[in-house]
Formats: sequence, C-alpha cells, structure tokens
Amino acid sequence: MRLDKLLANSGLGTRSEVRKLISQGVVTVSGKATKDAGLSVDMDTDITVNGVKLQATEYLYYLLDKPDGVLTAMEDPRLANIGDFIPDNLKGKKLAPVGRLDYHTSGLLIITNDGTLSHRLCSPKYKIPKTYLVTYAGKDWEQEQIDEIAKGITLTDMDKPVKLAPATLIKQEGNKSLITLTEGKTHEVRRIFANYSKEVLSLRRISLAGLNISEEDDKTGTLRLLTNEEIDLLKKATGIT
Repeated sequence: MRLDKLLANSGLGTRSEVRKLISQGVVTVSGKATKDAGLSVDMDTDITVNGVKLQATEYLYYLLDKPDGVLTAMEDPRLANIGDFIPDNLKGKKLAPVGRLDYHTSGLLIITNDGTLSHRLCSPKYKIPKTYLVTYAGKDWEQEQIDEIAKGITLTDMDKPVKLAPATLIKQEGNKSLITLTEGKTHEVRRIFANYSKEVLSLRRISLAGLNISEEDDKTGTLRLLTNEEIDLLKKATGIT
C-alpha cells in the first residue's frame, strides 16, 4: 500500500493533505524520514508522524463531545446532527455513532466504523457501564429510593411494565446526581427520575466503559481521535482481544 493512502485511511486527512504532510519531512518509516508519498508500506510498518507512532488500522475511532440540541444521526435535512461535526475527508469512511444520545443529552459519544466494537458496546449482554451527570428539579434523594434503583426498579409509565437492570445513583452537591446504567432503555435516566417525581433539567454522559470526559460542558462540539490506550480500554471492556 502507498504511504499516503495508509495515512489517509488512518484518518490523518485527505490524500492531498497527507502528501503535504509527508513533503514536510515529519513522517518516518522504519526510523527514517521520508518525503516519498508513494513509498510501499503495510499495516505492520513502523511509522511515526511528528514523533507520534501511527496506529495503522482499517478502523477509525473518534470521540465526540456531543452538544445539547444535536440529533444522533449522520445526516438530517432539518436538525443539527453529529454528521455536522465530521470533517469532509472522513465522510466516506462509513463512520457511525455507537448507540445514541437523546437530542437534549450531551457528552461522550463514540463514532467508529468498527462494527464489532460498536455492537458489543451497545449490547446489554456485555453490561457496559455508562455514567451520566444529571441536574434535576425536585426533592433530595432518599436512601430508600437509591436502594430501590440499585436493585432494579420496574417502570409502569408506558403500555407495558419494564423491569430495569440494577443501576447506581450517587448524590452530588445541590441538585445534581451521578447515575450509572448497564443498559439503554428509551429515555431511561429521565424515566427513572420521573418515577420519583424529579424532573431532569440537564443530562450529560461523562463515562463509557471506563473512558471518561470532563463533567463540564465547555468542550462540547469537539471531535478527536481516541488514543491507542483508549481503544484498548474499550476493546478490553467488550472482550475483544
């Protein structure tokens, strides 16, 4: 495979952008700097860019700090959507969100073209923990209510009763709480809070499978590549070796 193609496939830019990068002499192959964009390489070749080792892969892994008021879809003719945050050079990489966050939920969203990882992160079978920071209106939590949630409550707010998996709720200062789930029922967090006459005012996912982001929302709208360590963390959590 050509060097410029491998770099482009790894998400470093378009073919023309990575050729310009190579021409600057910041790419090394097997320890030697090169300006040859057509150099023959493979997935196992030792390549660094600006001193950082390239993790060459056929899959791409990104983290989007999703803002409130954005639809979890790659495109929509009417509403702001996460596709608006994907650079043009990545539009043909078959990237897709892992699961979904509600329109008015912000925070950690993985975007990848690794179908196996995406499926396992979403499957209840793997019991992947997801932690949300909730700001709510209503009375303070009682210990009895927290204990009920920890055992798994049954919701009766829709056509059929729904038994929820155990969840962990931790009170924070003021009208804030952390809640950790291992499944993803429709509007689950909002419905749990409503079950105890509490209204969710804001909802932000801050952790998934041990991958964490800031509780603050000052970086919403930012998209970045996951590090090799973060990718390994997600794969380990889902049993992918």
